[in-house]
Amino acid sequence: MHEQADGRSADERLRRLARAHGVADRYKDWRERETPVAKETLVAVLAALGVDASTSGAVRDELARLEEERRRLLLPPVVACRRVPGADRIHVPAGTEVSVELADGTTLTPPPASPAAEGALAYTLPPDTPLGWHRVRAHRGAQEQDAALLVAPDRLRTPERVWGFTAQLYSVRSRASWGMGDLHDLAQLAAWSGRELDAGFILVNPLHATEPAPPISPSPYSPMSRRFAGPLYLRVEDVPEYRELPADDRENIAALAAPLRLDGPLIDRDAVWTAKRRALEILYRACRTPARRRAYETYLEREGAALTAFATWCALAEEHGNDWRRWPSALQDAGGTAVAREAERLAPRVDFHAWLQWQLDEQLTAAQRAATDAGMPIGIMHDLAVGVTHSSADAWVYRDVFAEGMSVGAPPDEFNQRGQDWGQPPWHPRRLARAEYAPYRDMLAACLRRGGGLRIDHAMQVSRLWWVPAGASPAEGTYVGYDRNALLSCLTWEAARTDTVIVGEDLGTVEPQVREDLAERGVLGTSLLWFERGRNGRPQPPGRWRELSLATVGTHDMPPIIGFLHGDHVALRDRLGLLTRPAADEAADHRRLLAGWLELLHAEGLLADPPDVLLRALARGAHDRDEKVAAALHALLARTPARLIGVSLADAVGERRTQNQPGTSDEYPNWRVPLADAGGRPVRLDDLPADPRVAAAAAPVRAATRTRA
Repeated sequence: MHEQADGRSADERLRRLARAHGVADRYKDWRERETPVAKETLVAVLAALGVDASTSGAVRDELARLEEERRRLLLPPVVACRRVPGADRIHVPAGTEVSVELADGTTLTPPPASPAAEGALAYTLPPDTPLGWHRVRAHRGAQEQDAALLVAPDRLRTPERVWGFTAQLYSVRSRASWGMGDLHDLAQLAAWSGRELDAGFILVNPLHATEPAPPISPSPYSPMSRRFAGPLYLRVEDVPEYRELPADDRENIAALAAPLRLDGPLIDRDAVWTAKRRALEILYRACRTPARRRAYETYLEREGAALTAFATWCALAEEHGNDWRRWPSALQDAGGTAVAREAERLAPRVDFHAWLQWQLDEQLTAAQRAATDAGMPIGIMHDLAVGVTHSSADAWVYRDVFAEGMSVGAPPDEFNQRGQDWGQPPWHPRRLARAEYAPYRDMLAACLRRGGGLRIDHAMQVSRLWWVPAGASPAEGTYVGYDRNALLSCLTWEAARTDTVIVGEDLGTVEPQVREDLAERGVLGTSLLWFERGRNGRPQPPGRWRELSLATVGTHDMPPIIGFLHGDHVALRDRLGLLTRPAADEAADHRRLLAGWLELLHAEGLLADPPDVLLRALARGAHDRDEKVAAALHALLARTPARLIGVSLADAVGERRTQNQPGTSDEYPNWRVPLADAGGRPVRLDDLPADPRVAAAAAPVRAATRTRA
C-alpha cells in the first residue's frame, strides 16, 4: 500500500509540475470527453521547456526551485494592461512599490495599492498612461526589478458589415500570370470585385516566404518566415525597372514566361520560381534611378537587422540547401562569426534577397491601394499561419525562442480523426516572454502593414498550442499554455496602430473563455456553416449565429460546396486510409448532417425542393440542383448577423476539388489545384467578370451588406 501511495503521490507531483508550467495533464477532446495525458508525454514536453522531470527526485527538485523563483519574482517579463476596470492593474507581492517609466522618459507614480490575492498588492495603472510600450519598476527592500509594460487598447473598432471573396491566390491564374496567381492578379481581383460587386475585402491564403531554391513546399501554411513574404507572388513585369530594360532582356523574360502561361493540370511552384528567379535577377542587375536607389535604402533602413538575417539565410540556403539543420555546424548559429563571414562573402546574393522583399513590399502596397481605390473598406485581408517549419529561416534566426523536439499540431477531431502534426516548432512560452515578445510583435507589425485585415489561423495560438513530441503520434500530444493576455495585447496594439480588422479562426476544440476574450478585444471569430450546430447537433438558424465573426460556408481544408454535397471528402479520406471507422458509417453521418442543412434551407424558404427529393438526387450523382443549393447556402449566410461574409471563389465558379486534405502530403496534390469549374475546366481571372455563376454567388450577400454609390 505504501508503494502504491508513493507512486500516486509521485504521479501527482509530476502533474502538479506540468500544470505549474502551463502543460495540460488532461484535456477535453472534441466530443467533450475528459482525456488524461500520458506520463511519457508530460516528461517529454517538460524537457522541451528546460524542466527535468525524468525521475521523482528531479520532479521534487524542480518544484522546490519553482517555489523559490516565485518568492523572488516581483514582476513577470511583460506586464500587459488595458485602461478598463479589472484590466488596468499591476500585481506585485506585498511590500512592493511600483513606478511607471513612459517611453518618453517621464516617470508616473500609480495611486496607492489595494490588497489583491493573499500576499499580493494591485496597483492601478496611472490614468494618464498612454497606449504603447513603457517600463514598470518594482522595489521591495533591496530588491529591484523592471519589466516591459504594454498598455493595449480596450478593444478594436468593429468593422461595418461587408462581404468579400476568399481565395487561394496561387490558384487564381490570369492569362498574364506566370503559372500561378500573383500580386498583380490580387490587385485586379480586388479592383474588379470592389467596383463591380461591392465587395469589401479579399481574404487570401498566407503569402509568407517560401524556400529560396527548389524544391518549394506547396503549403502556404508551412512557411520559411512569417515576417517576410514569398517572391513567388511577384509579377515580374510590374517591377519598375522592367520598363527600362533593353529589348533583348525583355525578350528573354518573355521566353521564360511563355511556357508557364499554358493551362497545366497542377501548379508547379518549382518551375514558376526557377523562371521568375532568372527574370528577377535580370531586373536586379538593371540600372536604378537615384530616386529608386534612395527608396531602396529607406526600405533597408526600416527593416534593419531582421531583413539582413533573413536574406543571409536565403543566400546560405542557395548554397547549402533549404534546411539549416543540415548545414555545417558553424553555420547553424545565426549570430556566429562563421555566418558573418559567409554573409560578407555572399553579399551580392544577400542583397538580391533583400531587394526581392522590397519588390514584394511595393507590390503588396499596390494591391492594397487598388482595393481601397475600388471602395473596399477593408481591402486585402492576409492570413497568418500558425507557425514555420523546423527548417525555416525564422527557426534559424530565433532558435533560442523555439522549443526543440516538439511540433505543433492538433488532437483528433471530427474531420481529422488521427490528429494532425504540422511539423512546426512551437514558441517557447517563457523565452518568448523574456524576449518581451519582440519576434512575435515584429512579425505582426510586418503582416499588418500589408493590408487592411488579418486572419489568424488557429486563433487558439494566442492561448495554447497542441505540442507533439518528436516520434510520437499527434494523439500523444498535449496542450501547452501561453500568456493569453500578453499575446492578445500585442496583437490588438499592433492592429490599432494600423486600424486593421482582425479575424481569429476559432474552430475546433477551444478553451472556455477564449472566444469571449477575443470578442471583448474586438477580434472577430469564425463561423463555418457546416460546423454551426447546436448542442443537439441540429443546424443553427441564421439568427443565432454570432455577429462578431467572419461567416463562410466552408474552408480550404474541406471540399467546396459541390464536392461536399456529393460526399467527396468521405470517399477521399477512405481512399487515403484516413478514417478511423467504416466508410459506410462516415457516409451515413454525412447524409444526416446534410439532411439537416437541407431541411433548414427548405424551412427558410431558400430551397423549393423538399430535403428527401434533394438527397435522392444527390445519391444518384445528379448535378442539376448543385448550383441551387450553393445559392441557397450563400443566401443563408446573408441572413446571419455576421459582420463579415466570405464567399469562396472556388464555390462561386463551381469548383469541386478541395485545396488541401489534412493528414496527407504527397498522397494528394495539396495546395496545387488551379481554379476550375465542376467539370475540371480551367477558370481564369480574366473570365470572372463575364461569368454568371460568380455574379449569382455574390448576389445574396451583396444585397445584404453595404451598398456603395
